Order: sequence, then structure tokens, then C-alpha cells
Amino acid sequence: MALMITDECINCDVCEPECPNDAIFLGEEIYEIDPHKCTECVGHFDEPQCVQLCPVACIPVNPQHVESRETLWQKFQRLQAPSAPA
Repeated sequence: MALMITDECINCDVCEPECPNDAIFLGEEIYEIDPHKCTECVGHFDEPQCVQLCPVACIPVNPQHVESRETLWQKFQRLQAPSAPA
């Protein structure tokens, strides 16, 4: 499951630097999470760091991107794989 940031976000800037996959970015109005990069911190931490730090609890599971822990682990491994030389 990838996470998402709801419109309750107050743009406090706490979550973005804590994401080990660089999945969080500032959108047009609030922070957003790239579901292709979000592993819910699987492979890095026991709990999603953004959820732990968010002062307004606006980071739920994205129902459009439900993934198993195994799928999140596989995504983590793909994201960590070195790029092939050109």
C-alpha cells in the first residue's frame, strides 16, 4: 500500500525530508506522495516515518494503491537496485 496525503495537510515540511525513497514532494497546494516510490518505509524502518511525524495525522493508506508487504519489499528492492550503465 502506498500512502497519500490528504487536504488536511498544513505544509509543515516535516514529512518530505524524512522519506527514505524521496517519494514525498510539494504539489501545487500540499505535499503529495508518488505511489511508485512509496514503500511505507518497508526496507528502511518498521513504521512509515511520515505517518509517525505528521502533526495533523493526514497520511492514510491510499485506497487506489493497495499493496502487500511482499509487494512493498519488492518495490524497495527495485528502488535500491543500482542503475545499469548506459
